[in-house]
Amino acid sequence: MKVEAAIFNLITVFCIVSAIVYGVWAREPVGTTALVLSGGLCALIGGFFWFVSRRIDARPEDRKDAEIADGAGELGFFSPASYWPFGLALSAATMGLALAFWYPWLILIAGVALLLTIGGLLFEYYVGQNAHS
Repeated sequence: MKVEAAIFNLITVFCIVSAIVYGVWAREPVGTTALVLSGGLCALIGGFFWFVSRRIDARPEDRKDAEIADGAGELGFFSPASYWPFGLALSAATMGLALAFWYPWLILIAGVALLLTIGGLLFEYYVGQNAHS
């Protein structure tokens, strides 16, 4: 995580320096504000990665003496097949359509559909036939 923290913190410094230079040179508030906010968001992410890197063991990516084989092994569980992402995309598209045309009745339906599909996606491997015992 130290590598990721360094990358985001460097981007933060670049955005802040760019905001200062741009603000003095162009005197345009919208671009300056966008650069400052981008730097702030990168600082949040970089700070989070730095915070996490202090509390976990060093990964092979963080050690200078690591070999390629040190990173071998299981990386996690990835769902082989699921229909929930399709339902989630359909619900999100329906919500976008409802908000674009401001149909309150469709916003309500799409909101319920979004909550159901998000719940289904999150708890897919905790209930039913796919539950781990």
